[in-house]
Amino acid sequence: MRNFFGNHGTSASREDAERTARHSSGWVQLQKHLAANDSLRILDIGPTSAVNINYITSLGHSIYMANLVDEAAKPEWTVPDESGQGTRFDVDRFIATNLDFSDRKFDVVTFWDTADYLPEALLVPVIERIYEVMQPGGLMLGFFHAKANAGETRFSRYHLTATDSVEIQRAMDHPLLNVYNNRQIEKLLHKFSGYRFFLAKDNLSEVLATR
Repeated sequence: MRNFFGNHGTSASREDAERTARHSSGWVQLQKHLAANDSLRILDIGPTSAVNINYITSLGHSIYMANLVDEAAKPEWTVPDESGQGTRFDVDRFIATNLDFSDRKFDVVTFWDTADYLPEALLVPVIERIYEVMQPGGLMLGFFHAKANAGETRFSRYHLTATDSVEIQRAMDHPLLNVYNNRQIEKLLHKFSGYRFFLAKDNLSEVLATR
């Protein structure tokens, strides 16, 4: 099992790059949920953030992490296809390795903009696996690029704050692989019982989905 730990851990990468505060209506709503409930189990998808670990545990919750984008970029997941003349992404092995939580179920998932940077073959299997490991009524916060600026490769680490903003910090240079309109987002989240869209002034759509 990789990129996964409980109440404590250390970041595998530096966290001294510049941070930019971004207002997030979705985070405002999720923050209220965290404050109103006790002993929740949170799954944070993305580069490890010591800030998030400290913030979540200070509220009395536990946090687990899975850095799917960095992991999916590794060449080890590309294997020969059935014809022997091409290649394919080894989806089943990736899911088994990176999203095996030993029967743990999560009350909250911060998915951030992970879907924008995953290979297309992984999109549906990853969303379905996250759905499987969530508690009924659990919440998932996701960001989705509505359009891409030319040459954009800003894959970021998201840091939680006690304000109405999250802090965005450049992590690695991964290409932006996917952009979404609302209908495409709804299709990705079709198994969820409901979802709420939040308007934003930038190119990110925010969605708070209910399991």
